[in-house]
Amino acid sequence: MRKGIATLAVLVVMGLVATAIYQAVHKTVEHFTASPGCTASAAGHQVSLSTEQAENAALIASVAVRRGLPARAVSIALATAYQESDLRNLDYGDSDSLGIFQQRPSQGWGKPAQLMDRRYATNAFYDALVKVPNYEGMDITKAAQAVQRSAYPDAYRDHELDGRALASALTGNSGAALTCVVGQPDVGKQPMRGDGLTARANTVRRAVLGAYGDLPLGGFAPGGVGSGHMSGSAHYEGRAVDIFFRPISPDQTIRGWALANYLVANASRLQIEHVIFDRMVWTAGADSRRGWHTYHPPELTGNESPATLAILQHRDHVHVDVY
Repeated sequence: MRKGIATLAVLVVMGLVATAIYQAVHKTVEHFTASPGCTASAAGHQVSLSTEQAENAALIASVAVRRGLPARAVSIALATAYQESDLRNLDYGDSDSLGIFQQRPSQGWGKPAQLMDRRYATNAFYDALVKVPNYEGMDITKAAQAVQRSAYPDAYRDHELDGRALASALTGNSGAALTCVVGQPDVGKQPMRGDGLTARANTVRRAVLGAYGDLPLGGFAPGGVGSGHMSGSAHYEGRAVDIFFRPISPDQTIRGWALANYLVANASRLQIEHVIFDRMVWTAGADSRRGWHTYHPPELTGNESPATLAILQHRDHVHVDVY
């Protein structure tokens, strides 16, 4: 009898432990899988975005950076896109309005197919904005209204703080200010191609050049690279690209952070695993909940020269690798 009671007690305890473990794991998995998306924090303000919104915001900012426009232009554009489409590329709208800025073909903004092209629509917005005298010194509502001619001009003000925070992050003025929760994709390894990159890494390379123009790239070569990187580096498998911002300077660091935050905003679409820059690292998967955190280069001896240490800490280049 006592043996039966003892056995029952053990089974009850085991059941309780199993239940507790299941609930803890389920809660963790549920939290991770139920919370994809991005957060930007700058100047004491935080804004949350879906993955789609983050990708669209990053594109709007990258167009301005490539054109050499100030962060103020990005703030105005983002506040406008928030109000017009909630930062989504809509194929519908009031009357014949379309796209991320809800521009109208009937008002000369372009053909419907053009306005659904986010890059075309964004450039069209900036083309109009830069023609507004002193737009940089104007209230965001007035600047946006000068471009859009909206029936609800005061509505842009509702998105001013969000636009500023996002613009500060995505133009690089606020460093590691944008982070995303991104799940690990269910994909296998890819072979290295003749150019020294896997197909996914080459997609990232094309995305960087398409967004920012002819930036200096490295970390790969036809047939692959066999030295120059830490042991186990993704470069040796053709999964990594380095984008250089040399010589190190405050302006170059800002440019580097614009790209680094752009890559994190697009990490889900591009199946990115790591982004490293300026002594900080972002990692996809469960670790993405940590956001940007300090990068500690392995294999340091403590005797590195300042120039070597700058390279190992990724202060002069953005490193991005894919699954």
